[in-house]
Amino acid sequence: MDARLQVYDDKMKKAYDYLEADYATIRAGRANPHVLDKLRIDYYGTPTPIQQVGNITVPEARIIQIAPWEKSLIKEIEKAIMTSDIGINPSNDGSVIRLVFPELTEERRKDLVKEVKKKGEEGKVAIRNIRRDGNDAFKKLAKAEVSEDEIKQLEERLQKLTDKYIKDIDTMVDSKSKEIMTV
Repeated sequence: MDARLQVYDDKMKKAYDYLEADYATIRAGRANPHVLDKLRIDYYGTPTPIQQVGNITVPEARIIQIAPWEKSLIKEIEKAIMTSDIGINPSNDGSVIRLVFPELTEERRKDLVKEVKKKGEEGKVAIRNIRRDGNDAFKKLAKAEVSEDEIKQLEERLQKLTDKYIKDIDTMVDSKSKEIMTV
C-alpha cells in the first residue's frame, strides 16, 4: 500500500478498534468482564485498572466475581464500581466482590440498541473525517508536482478504504444489536 494511504488506513483502523473496544463495555444481559475495563482504583496513589489488582472471573452467566490480591482493596473496588455508570451494586463477603447482573428489560434492550447505533454513527463520522483530511492532503500534493491522475487514484483508493471501514462498522453494529436483543 502507498505510504501516503497507509497513514489514513492506520487512523481508520484506530477509529474502528476504539469503537470495537467501546462496544465490549456495553453489557447485553450476560456478565462480561469488559464492563470493568474503564474502571480505575487508587492503588498506592496510582490510578490502576481493576484487572491489575485482582482476579476477575465469571462463575455463572450473570455474575462477575472479583478477588482482589489484597483484602484492603475491597472497599476501593466497591467504591469505584458504585461511582461508575455500570449501574450494579457490588456485594462482598470479606474476600471477594460479586456483581450480579439483572435480566435486561425489553425497554432497556431497546435503549442499548439505540446507544449502539449512535456510537456506530459516531464511528462512521470519524472515518469520514479521516477521508476528508486525506483528500485535503492529496489536493495539496497537486501543488507539489504530483500528476492529477495520481491524485485521483489516491482519492479513489482512500474512498475504497472508507467504504470498507464503514461496511465493517455496519456489520459490527448489526451483530451487537442482535446480541443485545437476544434474550
